[in-house]
This record gives sequence, C-alpha cells and structure tokens, in this order.
Amino acid sequence: MHAVSYTAQWMAAARSLESERDDALFVDPLASALAAPDGFRLIERYAGGGLLPFISIRTRFLDDAIGELRSDPAIRQVVLIAAGMDTRAFRLDWPGDTVVFEVDHEPLLVEKQRRLTELGAEPRVDRRVVPADLTREWLPELEKAGFDPARPTLWVAEALTFFLTEEQAGGLLRTLGSVSAPGSRLALDILGRALLRSPFSKPFLDRLADDGTPWIFGTDKPEEFLLAHGWKVDEIKEPGQPGAGEGRWPYEVQPPERRGANRLWLLRAEYLEG
Repeated sequence: MHAVSYTAQWMAAARSLESERDDALFVDPLASALAAPDGFRLIERYAGGGLLPFISIRTRFLDDAIGELRSDPAIRQVVLIAAGMDTRAFRLDWPGDTVVFEVDHEPLLVEKQRRLTELGAEPRVDRRVVPADLTREWLPELEKAGFDPARPTLWVAEALTFFLTEEQAGGLLRTLGSVSAPGSRLALDILGRALLRSPFSKPFLDRLADDGTPWIFGTDKPEEFLLAHGWKVDEIKEPGQPGAGEGRWPYEVQPPERRGANRLWLLRAEYLEG
C-alpha cells in the first residue's frame, strides 16, 4: 500500500466525506474505496485549519475549470499532473473528443487501476495513464501516450506546488509552457507564504513533515510568480469568495489589503505565447 501516497489517500477520503453531504459541492462515488488504507485516519491526523472545506472548495473550483471546456472547443486535451486518486475522468461530463492524461508514479497508477477494475468503474472520456517520475524528465512519457504539444492543453495541478521548492515550482510552470500551444490554460492552487510561517498552522505543518510530506512553497504574490514563468492569471480566488465555495468556508474572507493573512489561492491562467 506504500504505492499510494499519504496525500492521495487523504484527498480521496476528503472527497468521500464531501460526497456524503446534503449540500455537497460534488459527488465522487469512487473516493471511499480509493482512500484505503489510511485516508480516513489521515483525516483525523490532519484535522483543523479549514482543510476539509478547502479540499472540497478546491475540487469544485477545478471541476468548474474543466467544465468550461464545453464552451471552448479549442481545448480537447487535459493533463492532470500528479493525478493521485483523482476520478474526474469517471465522474465529470466531457466533450466527446477530449483526451485526459493522468500523470503520476507507476506504482500508484497500477494500484489505482486495480481498485477501479474491482469496482467496475468505466471512464466517461478517453483516459490515458502516464507512469512518470515528475522529479525527472517526464514529457517524453506524456507524448508517448498521445499528447500533442501542437494542440491547446488544459493543465490541472491540484495540491502539487505545496510540496515543491520555489525553484521546482517555477521549473514546473516553465516545463508546462514549453509544450503549451497558444490558447493553453492552467488551473491550480498555491499556498500563501504567510500560512507556512503562521503559529496557527504549525501543528498541522509539523505533522505533515513528520509523515515525510512537508509543505514547502508558498507565495503571497501568486500572479507575479506565474507571470514570471510564462503564465498570465485571469482568475484568482480565495476560499469563501463567489465562485470558490461562498457560504461553505468557515472563516471570514480577509480583505486583499490585509498583510500577513493566511491565504490559499485558487487560480486560472493562460499561457503567454513566446
């Protein structure tokens, strides 16, 4: 079971709990089975700080970014980077000619497919798994699976930049840009830097570090960070704002001018040609 990272199990468990709510932001009927063996234990271990509502809000925000493909016929390939136990290929409505690539470590993808097969789950889109080590050169593996860099792409990087250094996060953005045709898009989340330094967050962050999955990177200027690496932000939200879980966030949304506030950014961006 070490094939499935703690993060992937934890996220699946969180999606399962959200799916049980009467006011669920989405329904993921496969999540509970994909959370084994430790996902629900990790929910308890990492409790607090609004993490469960954030995961739900983020999931819906990225779902909505994918949903916009129905009105944008130019983009028909989607890449889920570090896909983990994501089931969007199984639970969302997709334009019929879309191809979805799920990139992650091979052992995780093998175990995920084993469970999906046992559940009798069938994707609702042309789904292609891409075994790859994201810490090394992985684009050739993506292209072997049929990815076409000449076609516009929607890249989805969910809960990924947290675990990278600033240099690695910037490198990832540049890597995506290197194979992004004009019109390509990016949807992702980024931590605010202040959150990583907050005494309020320290117990949770210490538990993550103890489990070997520390949160490392954050920025309080996400628009500038993305722009420096080739991506122009055209939508930025914080949890609790309209379009980002309004009414479901348990905390007051802090005004933009308040310095040092703990922030979690949800972003959509467009690739800048050249």
